Amino acid sequence: MFLIYCPHCGEHREEEEFHNHGQAHIARPLDPDSCTDEEWGNYMFFRKNPKGLHHELWVHAAGCRKFFNVTRHTATYEIKEVYKIGEQPKVVE
Repeated sequence: MFLIYCPHCGEHREEEEFHNHGQAHIARPLDPDSCTDEEWGNYMFFRKNPKGLHHELWVHAAGCRKFFNVTRHTATYEIKEVYKIGEQPKVVE
């Protein structure tokens, strides 16, 4: 069984309670109306997919329903850190 720590609930819970929402720390364009189609398409659809450390956005869907960030190694699935939205990662490589 794989356990994930929820920083809002303060406890480790089963993986099935969580959903990954992709890459974390993606800045929304400040003025979407002035974006070109290419810029908007890049913001909407293009994400990093590295082999190694990756910062991801997760939600505790079957628990508190709050979002948080996870730094995870994509090849080993090892979670290096969990931190709340608005905080910066401590593990960067």
